[in-house]
Amino acid sequence: MGRFIVLLGPPGAGKGTQAQVLAEKTGLAHISSGDIFRENLKNQTELGKLAQGYMNRGELVPDDVTIAMIRERLSRPDCKNGAILDGFPRTPAQAEALSAMLKELDGKVVSVPYISVPAEVLIERLSGRWTCRTCGKVYHSVYNPPKKAGVCDDDGGELYQREDDQPATVEKRIKVYLEQTSPLIEHYRQAGLLVEIDGTQPIEEVTRQLLEAIA
Repeated sequence: MGRFIVLLGPPGAGKGTQAQVLAEKTGLAHISSGDIFRENLKNQTELGKLAQGYMNRGELVPDDVTIAMIRERLSRPDCKNGAILDGFPRTPAQAEALSAMLKELDGKVVSVPYISVPAEVLIERLSGRWTCRTCGKVYHSVYNPPKKAGVCDDDGGELYQREDDQPATVEKRIKVYLEQTSPLIEHYRQAGLLVEIDGTQPIEEVTRQLLEAIA
């Protein structure tokens, strides 16, 4: 039976990094919903064209289209033993659909680790990013500052803040994530699958606790 892990965590919690490390250490495939979307759009699959239509009209891609893309990906041979799901499900309805889909594929969700980080820490992590206009190198005002404020170490280019990295935008992204995800967190908590992990600890410690949670 395939063992599936749903990895949850707000933007800035280091979820993507941890998902890759977990995939390496467990040998399970790392399935990112963003990658699946991009692959379908790029390859102009039937589902990709369908999704593109909604996106062009500025509408949300409906659940059944997203779920069909995920189903196709999970039925490939590399997911036979399970996978680490990153970015899906996002709602209790999607979680129910995933559960039904995995039953057909002889798999089930065995653990839902949630990397939790207080909003103010996320804002500091995400809004400290500055990018060089000329070479695109990324700095962080706290964790990886340039030698001279506002100037790139490599080519002296001007550092600017992308709109995504500005505090107001970051705050909104986090608020939206927490609002949207709280019903899902509750859903998995009630199912007895949620394992909360403190994401403010060093990366290695977070990895250790994640591996423990999914063992």
